[in-house]
Amino acid sequence: MEKRNLIGLLPSDIYSWLETEGEPSFRAQQIFQWIYEKKADSFDKMSNLPLTLREKLDGTFSLGSSRVEEVQKSKDGTVKFLIRFPPQGTVETVLIPHLDHRTLCLSTQVGCPVGCTFCATGLAGFRRNLTYQEIVEEVWVVEKEMGVVANNLVFMGMGEPLLNYENVHRALQVINSPEGFRKGARRITVSTVGIPDKIVKWGRDWPEVNLAWSMHAPRDELRSWLIPINKVYSLEQVLGAIKEYLAITHRRVTVEYTLWQEINDSKEDAQEVAKLLKNLLVHVNLIPGNLVSYSTFSPSSPERVKAFASVLEERGIKVTIRKRRGQDIQAACGELYRIYS
Repeated sequence: MEKRNLIGLLPSDIYSWLETEGEPSFRAQQIFQWIYEKKADSFDKMSNLPLTLREKLDGTFSLGSSRVEEVQKSKDGTVKFLIRFPPQGTVETVLIPHLDHRTLCLSTQVGCPVGCTFCATGLAGFRRNLTYQEIVEEVWVVEKEMGVVANNLVFMGMGEPLLNYENVHRALQVINSPEGFRKGARRITVSTVGIPDKIVKWGRDWPEVNLAWSMHAPRDELRSWLIPINKVYSLEQVLGAIKEYLAITHRRVTVEYTLWQEINDSKEDAQEVAKLLKNLLVHVNLIPGNLVSYSTFSPSSPERVKAFASVLEERGIKVTIRKRRGQDIQAACGELYRIYS
């Protein structure tokens, strides 16, 4: 009999099993405290459980389904994990240390169906969605392996989170739950290229989780070239959804904009961006592009990045220029690509 994975479940998911086995329901809280707080990777370590219960658990359940195939560490402290999930496919998950916190960048799909022309993941293709348990297991594996707690979670790795909505939604229920990882909703960010109906739904389901929108161009023709899904969901449609999201949540949206030399980084481009975002509760995160194999794009020069930022600031748009992290191990924005079957 195939064992059921406990990672990604909550106490309520095994109450009936405990009852069938003649065990009290409070054991569920103890089991999941060992899993999510103490990162126990074997039932033998659950020392406050009776031996007979540990044996029953070991015969019925497993702790994790993944295998860490490789760990790379950048000179700036960034750590990248290559994690394999059966039956096929690997994802890359990145832990980014800061002075006062740690950010964990999570993947939601094996590859990505969006196909952004400047992104290694998009160029690598798409295999499948991750299940909600696999998404939760990314957090569990990295925290267990590193012996740390990630303070911030960002769904900015492989995949388009809102095209795997139900699994991301259910994973967040475990990640946010007091009986799960207990991660505060305001310390979590979900990034999307812009799926209008799902943006609005997300605002209703998770109003306290931060939203980041990958804009990357101020005109449909250019954006459709960079992000092919724009042919389905135009800038007007996405901006309409963003406005509805803001009306629901009253919380600031981060607008991500990757800059490529003489493609989308002119002062005229910046002026158009400012015009589209005028009077919206947003903060623009400018991302100097990262070199990707098989892409002919060149990252914008520091001078053009600063000039772009200045145009936005002059028009009252708040701007941050993102610092590159993990470039030497291909862990920076747009560089994740390994999705082997």
